[in-house]
Amino acid sequence: MANSTDSPANSSANSRRGLFSRKPAADKPAKANKQPGRLKQIAQVFQMTRRNDPNVVWLMLLAFLAVVVVCLVIGLLIQNWVTLLIISIPLGLLAATFILSRRAERAAFAQIEGQPGAAGAALSVLRRGWILQEQPVAVNPRTQDAVFRAVGRPGIVLVTEGPSHRVKQLVDAERRKLNRILPNVKVHVIETGRGEGQVELSKVARTVQKLKNELTKQEVAAVDKRLQALGSSRLPIPKGVDPFKVRPDRRAMRGR
Repeated sequence: MANSTDSPANSSANSRRGLFSRKPAADKPAKANKQPGRLKQIAQVFQMTRRNDPNVVWLMLLAFLAVVVVCLVIGLLIQNWVTLLIISIPLGLLAATFILSRRAERAAFAQIEGQPGAAGAALSVLRRGWILQEQPVAVNPRTQDAVFRAVGRPGIVLVTEGPSHRVKQLVDAERRKLNRILPNVKVHVIETGRGEGQVELSKVARTVQKLKNELTKQEVAAVDKRLQALGSSRLPIPKGVDPFKVRPDRRAMRGR
């Protein structure tokens, strides 16, 4: 009579074989879905930046060499150039990475410039202390012009997307509404674009951060709560760019 596959001898043999057998093929796709390594991410950022900004290679090389030369001069003056040379290499790489991160951010915004939602993407890189409205607070469905909003210590910031003559009506209406609801809160308007009086996408966050503080942290929270309580109209983001999916990977660009 044939032996049963459930016999103790067979089960023990199978368990011994299982200790040294390879993992099932079903586990392999999980590895394929792993995120790329940090070095691979930096390489991808570098390639993207170089396509949009060929000068980035020379700027990175110049930054690296400048740091090395300065350290060597200091080393010669203190008669310890070997130690300073060793120190200059990581410092030079750090300087080159810093140049790459700045140019990569510009390249990323250059790729989305002119697309719906680009102004929201420019706001999304703001640091802590700002409350951002994910969706535009005003939209022209026909032209897809939009107005995005951020609340911070300088007050309320409206960032426009579209030609000045077209988006002015949206901004004026939103400003009148805010002045009626929060008459004592300052409202700033920033127009994105490359025309006169407009701000490039890559400079929107820096422009916002330079605004003078007018409110305390508690007042910022109160202003946002007031806006939310009044049920500000939630309008859909125009078809195009999702502002919260186009942010550059800052850690990858810094090599962290």
